[in-house]
Amino acid sequence: MSQTVADFMMPDPVTVKPQLALSDAIQLLVERQASCLLVVDDDDALIGILSESDLMWQATGVEPPPYIMLLDSAIFLRNPARYEKELHKALGQTVGDVMTAKPITIAPERSLREAAQVMHDKHIHRLPVIDASDRLVGLITQSDIIRAMAAN
Repeated sequence: MSQTVADFMMPDPVTVKPQLALSDAIQLLVERQASCLLVVDDDDALIGILSESDLMWQATGVEPPPYIMLLDSAIFLRNPARYEKELHKALGQTVGDVMTAKPITIAPERSLREAAQVMHDKHIHRLPVIDASDRLVGLITQSDIIRAMAAN
């Protein structure tokens, strides 16, 4: 019998609303010793995730994209829309301003192997767990998968 996400996920992860002040969210992360907060709407549907890496924009700021000038016109060497998104995160005041919207999720009945593969392929450290009715039921992290490996 293979191990599933439900076997090792953290049930009932910490959730917040997008209107929450960023300073309050940071305090909550510290108090709960969490690496992320799951963001839900008024119907408790998952709409985003606020991770430590989302908050790094607040601490580091944003570099303008490189460009060259040609005949009084700026030609950007990187997508300027990415800069706008990064700037929005760096200046954000609420969870909704800074969170990553539409996070990748996984179902509780999926195997730990599948969860590990998704995290590896997408370069992410955690997956919100959503049941068949799109209800948030947990969170699985790389640490949970390592814990499962140690249990074998």
